[in-house]
Amino acid sequence: MPQYLVCNYLPDDFDPSVVTEAMIEEIHALNREMIAAGVRKFACGISPARNAKTLRAQPDGKVLVTDGPYTETKEHMGGFWILEAADLDEALAWAKKGAIACDVAGEVRELLFMPDPKGATE
Repeated sequence: MPQYLVCNYLPDDFDPSVVTEAMIEEIHALNREMIAAGVRKFACGISPARNAKTLRAQPDGKVLVTDGPYTETKEHMGGFWILEAADLDEALAWAKKGAIACDVAGEVRELLFMPDPKGATE
């Protein structure tokens, strides 16, 4: 069955103090619902974009490491779920619940697995 990344976005100036106990419980309730339905494989929040590092391969073979995300945007990923769903429509149905529980925008992407032609399994 395909797996999907369901992530949410937080604005750069996100204020964690606006997260209420009710919102936290709604997110936990959604996680419990996903677990009971057997779709949730993994979920977590991530640290703010200001703590991120971007890596970019250079022509000389070295890797340049810079502060923050490379993309110029006003919002960044704040957390995510990895879901196993029958299809994109099912993943979107769960993502809609996540958008409501977290009260933020987000996106859904199918995870792509490319098997090693030499047979490695991990």
